[in-house]
Amino acid sequence: MIRRARSISVLAILAAGATSTLAATQTWIHVSLTDGAAADVAVSGTAAVPVLTPLSLAVLALGAALSIIGRVLRIVFGALTVAAAIGIAVLTAPVAFDVPVDAYAPSVTETTGITGDSSVAALVASTSVTGWPVAALVAAVLLLGAGSFVLVTGWRWPGGGRKYDSPRRRAVVADDAPLDAIDSWDDLSRGDDPTFPDPPR
Repeated sequence: MIRRARSISVLAILAAGATSTLAATQTWIHVSLTDGAAADVAVSGTAAVPVLTPLSLAVLALGAALSIIGRVLRIVFGALTVAAAIGIAVLTAPVAFDVPVDAYAPSVTETTGITGDSSVAALVASTSVTGWPVAALVAAVLLLGAGSFVLVTGWRWPGGGRKYDSPRRRAVVADDAPLDAIDSWDDLSRGDDPTFPDPPR
């Protein structure tokens, strides 16, 4: 399990980051305005939660870096992943379950020219939420689990792949030791086929 922990963590973090990034580009809220105000307004995730896209891109960077960093940085990155997950959840949950005025006020202001939360609220007849805020919230929960998993297991992971090992250390690795996905990727990056044994020396 520990040999696969790195691959599981990286894939989970990348999946959560990709889901959150995709969710940020989609429509989160449909705002129906009172008669004569203007056309109804569609509010994207980026407009509702402006910091969601930067946070999601940071998560993708954390996941990519996690595949090659050392033991101490794994714990640091695990903590940063947990912090990002909490941030995404805290920012997303109100939109998913309550739809605060400040989530759609900038978009309504852009459409109508009316400013101020109270003035905007007076223009709104109703709001409806799509499934994308929930998708971002699910991504945050997955991210929280992955970050916690890194904190618990990261210090016991194998090194960053054979690419970074010294010849002496490679020599002591058993020939039949299983390779994880990142070890195999490192082999392919060097032009080696990990499915074939090394040629005799």
